[in-house]
Amino acid sequence: MSTDATALTVQPRTTYLLVDGENIDATLGGSILGARPTPDQRPRWERVLDFARTVWGAEQVKGLFFLNASSGTMPMSFVQALVAIGFQPIPLSGESYEKVVDIGIQRTLDALADRAGDVLLASHDGDFAPQLAALLGTDRNVGMLSFKEFTSSALQHLVEGGLELFDLESDVQAFNVRLPRLRIISLDEFDPTNYL
Repeated sequence: MSTDATALTVQPRTTYLLVDGENIDATLGGSILGARPTPDQRPRWERVLDFARTVWGAEQVKGLFFLNASSGTMPMSFVQALVAIGFQPIPLSGESYEKVVDIGIQRTLDALADRAGDVLLASHDGDFAPQLAALLGTDRNVGMLSFKEFTSSALQHLVEGGLELFDLESDVQAFNVRLPRLRIISLDEFDPTNYL
C-alpha cells in the first residue's frame, strides 16, 4: 500500500466519555437520596457506556472514570468492576486543597480540543464550562450526562451553543430503580402510573 493510500485511512469515530464519579455520587447521595446510595440505587455504568455508543453512533467509546485517590487507597472491587465493563479508571491524587478530579477532567477536556471525536461528560459541575465551551462549534457532538435539575447554570447556558443535556435516569436509563426525584417533568415523559 502506498503512503498516499495510508494517509487516506479513515479513523473510526470515537466518543470520549469522561465520568466525574465523585460529583455523580455526591449528587445522588446528598441531593436526591439524602443518604449513601445502596447498590441497587447506583448507576449501572455499563448502560452509560452503551448510551455513549448509541447516542451519536460512535464506532468506539473511550470511557475514562476519574477517581480521587488522594487518601492513598482505591476501592479495588469497584475499580476492577469498571475495568471489566470497559472503563479506564483514572485514580488521581494531590494536595488536600486541590480538586484533583476536576483538574484531571479539565486537563483531559483541554487535550481533547486537539483530537477528533465526540465528548460526553458525566457531572453537574460548572467548573468545566470553559473547557466545554471551547469544544462547542466544532465538528463534534458535546454532551452532559447528569440529573438535569442539578446541572450547573453555567453548563445550562451552553445549550444555546450546542451542548446537549442527557438525564442519567430518563434518557440514559442508568438505574434499576426509580429515584425519588422532585423535578419538572415534560408532558411527553409523564407517566401517571409512576405516581399511583
